[in-house]
Amino acid sequence: MKIGFVGLGHMGDPMCRNLVKHGHALRVYDQVASRVKALAAEGCEAAASAAECARGVDCFITMLPSSPHVRAVYQGEAGVLSRVSPGTLIVDCSTIDPITAREVAMDAQAKGCAMLDAPVSGGVAGAEAATLTFMVGGGAPDFEAARPVLQCMGRNVVHCGAPGNGQAAKICNNLMLAIEMIATAEGMTLAAKLGMDPKVFAAIVNTSSGRCWSSDTYNPYPGVLENVPASRGYAGGFASDLMLKDLGLAADAAKGVGHPILLGALAEQVYRRHSVEGHGLEDFSSVILQYLGGS
Repeated sequence: MKIGFVGLGHMGDPMCRNLVKHGHALRVYDQVASRVKALAAEGCEAAASAAECARGVDCFITMLPSSPHVRAVYQGEAGVLSRVSPGTLIVDCSTIDPITAREVAMDAQAKGCAMLDAPVSGGVAGAEAATLTFMVGGGAPDFEAARPVLQCMGRNVVHCGAPGNGQAAKICNNLMLAIEMIATAEGMTLAAKLGMDPKVFAAIVNTSSGRCWSSDTYNPYPGVLENVPASRGYAGGFASDLMLKDLGLAADAAKGVGHPILLGALAEQVYRRHSVEGHGLEDFSSVILQYLGGS
């Protein structure tokens, strides 16, 4: 397929490379010219703008930082929807609020294009290994049309229902993940202060009822696991500021439907403090520094 791809950051770049590996022809764009140049050296066609990137393609994909970025790329006189051909399949892999996803999808439909919201889980490592999970909102026929493309970049491609439901799944998942990471950090540091060896305690937890992904796969305590951010000074991974953004999306969504998220609200404040103290660019597992006293 001829695919346009906008947003070539930590996630978008390896996603593009996996599409190329599967034989798709890519046209790419990013505001950072060096990112476009790097993929052009791999055989991708460089575009001068997002709107140009969407011209004449079979499928158009975006991976953008936030809701305002999505609106800026798609809507307006110079937006993608002003240039894209009717019948183009549009897939937005950004993590944004469900309302924005639904409104932009309605605008796309008015232009004769099907649009799916397909945020991902799995981080940079999952993007590089093509093992991402895609949570997809949109019409069932459109989901089936996009599935072969998404399977080039991910292992699990799940239809979540109507437009916006992919975003609902993503922000609720990350709400739970943030709470679990803070709980793991609290438990690990308390056990250490009570005299437990962190590795021994982690092994106990991971065969007991306290087990979760944050404890057995992404443990935040330094030295417990290899090849996780905690083993490299919390560099790389999923930035704490991005987790804070997702917690804000969850809070806004909950407010919109009148649903309480008591622990979610507390988790948002924990990550806000963590960001203010200068850890926003570090992996979200660095929240354990709130308990270890690191800076």
